[in-house]
Amino acid sequence: MTKSNFTRRGLLKTSAGAGAGLALPTVFTGAVWAEKHTGFTNAPQGDTVTLGFNVPQSGPYADEGADELRAFRLAVEHLNGEGDGGMLNTFSSKALEGNGILGKKVDFVTGDTQTKSDAARASAKSMIEKDGAIMISGGSSSGVAVAVQGLCQEAGVIFMAGLTHSNDTTGKDKKANGFRHFFNAYMSAAALAPVLEKLYGADRNAYHLTADYTWGWTQEESIAAATEALGWNTVEKVRTPLAATDFSSYIAPVLNSGADVLVLNHYGGNMVNSLTNAVQFGLRSKQANGKQFEIVVPLYSELMARGAGQNIAGIPGSQNWDWKLENQMGDRYTGTNAFVQSFGTKYGFPPSQAAHTCYAQTLLYADAVTRAGSFNPCAVVEALEGFEFDGLGNGPTLYRADDHQCFKDVVVVRGKENPENEFDLVEIVEVTPAEQVTYPADHEMFAGGSLGECNPGA
Repeated sequence: MTKSNFTRRGLLKTSAGAGAGLALPTVFTGAVWAEKHTGFTNAPQGDTVTLGFNVPQSGPYADEGADELRAFRLAVEHLNGEGDGGMLNTFSSKALEGNGILGKKVDFVTGDTQTKSDAARASAKSMIEKDGAIMISGGSSSGVAVAVQGLCQEAGVIFMAGLTHSNDTTGKDKKANGFRHFFNAYMSAAALAPVLEKLYGADRNAYHLTADYTWGWTQEESIAAATEALGWNTVEKVRTPLAATDFSSYIAPVLNSGADVLVLNHYGGNMVNSLTNAVQFGLRSKQANGKQFEIVVPLYSELMARGAGQNIAGIPGSQNWDWKLENQMGDRYTGTNAFVQSFGTKYGFPPSQAAHTCYAQTLLYADAVTRAGSFNPCAVVEALEGFEFDGLGNGPTLYRADDHQCFKDVVVVRGKENPENEFDLVEIVEVTPAEQVTYPADHEMFAGGSLGECNPGA
């Protein structure tokens, strides 16, 4: 019998709480949680509570990690009643009062994932076992997210995923203790494909370069399926190492492949380098099959655009959020300006989508604890499953109970041809409504996994 099985049986005997998926009487829910502040991993005993922020401070996604960490610090300030409160003021849930979480001051510890799954697990393990972290968040790689989510499930703490875009995070690798606010590869493809058809037509030949790990695989699968449904032909799919910095040897074969579109399923520094190499090889000025050669980056950020410079001009892609969203698309995206104001005042520049999702996840965790009246992870799971909210910058949002995936509008963007400054490098092409990117929980691209049961740990 596993430790988690012992734990769950202990829950049934002591009435400490109900795990997700357990058919228990209502006596195990609601106010009962408030009476049970012990018997779970790292139950806070003093006047503080510790959160663990595990971000890539080195490796190809380090720029994203640095912005995540800025956002985490800002979220902690706001939870503790410091600063202007940011999105606490716009959040549709009014449970948070800026007095910490359940009256306990929020402390935090940090770790470096190094954009490596083993390093990320070790870092998270240390924060849980040595620092007493009751929740782990962060990450800018889906490989890292899947690894740390599994660890948190085993340890009995909540994982509020940071930047993770692989379908697998809330697909075959989903866990009851894990929650994802960020959108996924299927959603990117569903939002982007109609725009690509408008821009480039339905008769195209695409060549894919793909980061060789879980995110790249599912991004490639998703965008290939969506474009092939339009009538595009996939000429070739080539995997590239995550650690690669020079993509010249991968770009050269594209020239004589018969392709007229290059799809870069790369992120962070990988995308900056591969796009730069593609431009150096003259792809953007090339004609193929009687058409202008085009480059598509299905997922990118303002941070990546800054790294790519002029090379990003005209390149289409998707984002989870954009700092200009409320100003350009209206008050449906309330919360955006409040966050941008707070972040900009503290750091001197606008936040990235990675910063936004990490800030939102921290507030969502604190809010769930407060509404549940307990830090018990099973209480948090119960509070988040099926939770509908607004005011955090993405418009009306649902945390679906079936897979712990957030469903919200998707932003389609394109690199600006004539940017006004270094922080305004992408333009919003359109915002795709959530219902157009929503899929059944049993969709084939997300098959093979099970949430299982919530694990409260010790």
